[in-house]
Amino acid sequence: MRILNTDKLISHGNIEGRKHILEIMEAGLSETDPYYNTLNMLNIENGKLSVGYPDFVPKGSPRTGIDVYDLDTDLDRIFVFGAGKGIHRSALAIEEVLGDYLTGGHIIIKHGDKHNLNKIGVTHAGHPIADECSVEGSKKMVDMIDDLNLTNRDLVLTIIGNGASSLMTLPVEGIEFKEIQEITEVMQIKKGLPTTVLNYVRNQVDQLKGGRITKKLHPSKMVHIITIDLNEPNAFGEVGYQGVMNSNIWLHTLPDMSTAKEAIEILKKNDIWDCVADSIQRHLLNQTDEQKSLVRQEFEKMDCRIFGIMPNDLGFLNSSMEVAKNLGYEPHLLTRKTFVEAAPAGSLISRIAVNIANENQPFKTPCALFMTGELVVKVEDEPGIGGRNQEFALSAATIINGNKRIVIASADTDGTDGPGGIFNQEAADMGCNNLAGGVVDGYTLDEAQKYGVDVMNGLKTHGTSDVLWKLDSGIWASQSISVQDLIVILIMDHDG
Repeated sequence: MRILNTDKLISHGNIEGRKHILEIMEAGLSETDPYYNTLNMLNIENGKLSVGYPDFVPKGSPRTGIDVYDLDTDLDRIFVFGAGKGIHRSALAIEEVLGDYLTGGHIIIKHGDKHNLNKIGVTHAGHPIADECSVEGSKKMVDMIDDLNLTNRDLVLTIIGNGASSLMTLPVEGIEFKEIQEITEVMQIKKGLPTTVLNYVRNQVDQLKGGRITKKLHPSKMVHIITIDLNEPNAFGEVGYQGVMNSNIWLHTLPDMSTAKEAIEILKKNDIWDCVADSIQRHLLNQTDEQKSLVRQEFEKMDCRIFGIMPNDLGFLNSSMEVAKNLGYEPHLLTRKTFVEAAPAGSLISRIAVNIANENQPFKTPCALFMTGELVVKVEDEPGIGGRNQEFALSAATIINGNKRIVIASADTDGTDGPGGIFNQEAADMGCNNLAGGVVDGYTLDEAQKYGVDVMNGLKTHGTSDVLWKLDSGIWASQSISVQDLIVILIMDHDG
């Protein structure tokens, strides 16, 4: 079970609705484990290693099918490198399949990710803002790769997942790590800009991002394992291989579309250029050809395979929608791409839910609305500890107040919604320093008033974690990979 405090979450308020929505959330969150899909694409039989799985190949890939290697004659060594939240589960599957054939490697995962890897080294690091451990883990990978003197008789399996842009951080020479931290905090935390925008800048000032790690791994044979669906359309309507090749900005083992010129334009457009360290400005203005990120033409000359091992049609959204239907709620997918500010989104969607409950428009009750994507929060200088999904849920609670038919839950599928920290001593004593999200209903504001919990101040200061925890409405979950947020709005046809 991913959700660790279900008993408390269903002990009050709209108990029937809370039980149902948490069953739906649990089904979705439990489908975010990449371990089993990784097992599906690797097999050893009669001394031969097979790599590949049809469902994981990006549409339009120039190479398809299954690659087979004779482990005694075709390969000298096999390594694993990577970064991302929860990717240790994929690494574990590789360890178990390869056994003694695996030479070693190193991955970087988020603080709090629990692993039992033996041959692959692990560094725990910071997310969403990189910390010194991010640099330390990246240096370990670079030093190891440099010492290996890789050849085309070596096989390297890389794993990249959400969070890699923070976890794998190694500034170029002349730029201090704290300067990377500062620009990340300004762009992503204070300004609320999405990771895709931030990476236009970060990719230009890093030794590994933007495909540079793949440059270092060349001329080895490479299998790039990506813990997402690679067949979703990009902004230009391109899918699969073409979409990845032409619009990638955060899968750091693949070609990168960002440039120093675009990074400068983004910084100026968002009034950040004058806040950027002089060293970053100089690097962006004077970047050399050899410092540029990996481009498609260069990548396609390398011996690489690409697999997106978490396709949507086998993933968390379908599983949660199926459970909703089995519970008697007609499921409706509102959007897969929700990249908007959390509190206004919560307010808008909850008003739609109220209209459905009252008017049976635009959907008839009982029904369940689903959203995914990545919400954002503009924290500015407020000191609170919280997260985008918590803010969405708490904002929604202010609109559905008094309605006994609506329950809303929102969580980050990796189990960590926001940077986290000690937001409540009782929670910390139990081992919880980061909530995955929140669940609210029409009783939530009355309960807050009863217990003296200031919901509006929590929203104002972005200190939503303590508020939700005190109301037994903060979702505490085990950590895994991130395949974006899971948002469910349940509208019953009777009071609960």
